[in-house]
Amino acid sequence: MRGTTVLPGEGNNGEPGEDGMPTHRLQVPMPNALPFAIGTFDTIGPMSRATFPHRHTFHEIVHVTGGTGGHVVDLNRFALRPPNLCFISPGQVHHWEDVTGLEGHVILFTDDFLLDHPADRYVLRTLGKRSWLELSEEAADRTARLVAELDAEYRSGADGFHSVLRALLHILVVRSARLPAHQPPTWTAQPPAPDPTAAPHSRPGSMATEFTALIGTPEGALQSVRSSAEHLGVSVSYLSEAVKAATGRTPGELIRQSRVHEAKRLLLRTDLSVRQIAGCVGFGDPAYFCRFFRRETGASPGDFRRGGGDIHHDHRLESIARTPSSA
Repeated sequence: MRGTTVLPGEGNNGEPGEDGMPTHRLQVPMPNALPFAIGTFDTIGPMSRATFPHRHTFHEIVHVTGGTGGHVVDLNRFALRPPNLCFISPGQVHHWEDVTGLEGHVILFTDDFLLDHPADRYVLRTLGKRSWLELSEEAADRTARLVAELDAEYRSGADGFHSVLRALLHILVVRSARLPAHQPPTWTAQPPAPDPTAAPHSRPGSMATEFTALIGTPEGALQSVRSSAEHLGVSVSYLSEAVKAATGRTPGELIRQSRVHEAKRLLLRTDLSVRQIAGCVGFGDPAYFCRFFRRETGASPGDFRRGGGDIHHDHRLESIARTPSSA
């Protein structure tokens, strides 16, 4: 096994970070290790079936071929109906619920692994917003063959295997982007992604995708329009024009939506106080944060938390028996 996920700081027993959310990082042995790993749920390890909300610093693609239960990604809950493909972007929060007989493969990699196809990182983040794909018989066969090839090539370690892995992963990403998504209604608080196909051809489109990727991270909730422009190496006016042209929204509007979305994640998935969450999303004054949250969502942070966020359910989950999850 060349890769696994661990909690940072203290191995598998690490404590949640300042935002109250455990964050997993990709750990691969040295030397000459790739920022990539693939394996079954068993070979990747127990963290691949984590039943507690957590984030990643890397991309995860899950190919589910068997099992029952549910999978929660950010504010949406999905029922397992194999075969499924799931895409989880860095910074997204997810966990498994009441799963039994979970089978399939897990593919883990960082942005650095995408050096041959850098535009794939925009496509992957768009897939992360769709998150859950149900596969037709034809798509299931094609996907299974690709995943099997990836697994065999990774385990072989033959000459040039790293370039073959990148090529196969690129094919999987592009073909997945063509598939129809099965998803409940989307929370409007999640920043919309520009069309990823625009990224390689349009400078404004590329700038907008870089901006939405930046503010889509947990740290993105702390960005201002000016700091975002400085981070991306452009002027505030150019960033505003590019983002408005590509998305129809201003950078300020998308940053506010990003802050709301991150606050909802923390309200539902951590035990942090409202004061602590306000600090995590860039508000020094908890009272102002509460007014901001109510204005954007129509509910106070406390009411949103007590109501369970009115999480969107896949209707097929309603028949699943509920039992308490344990970490």
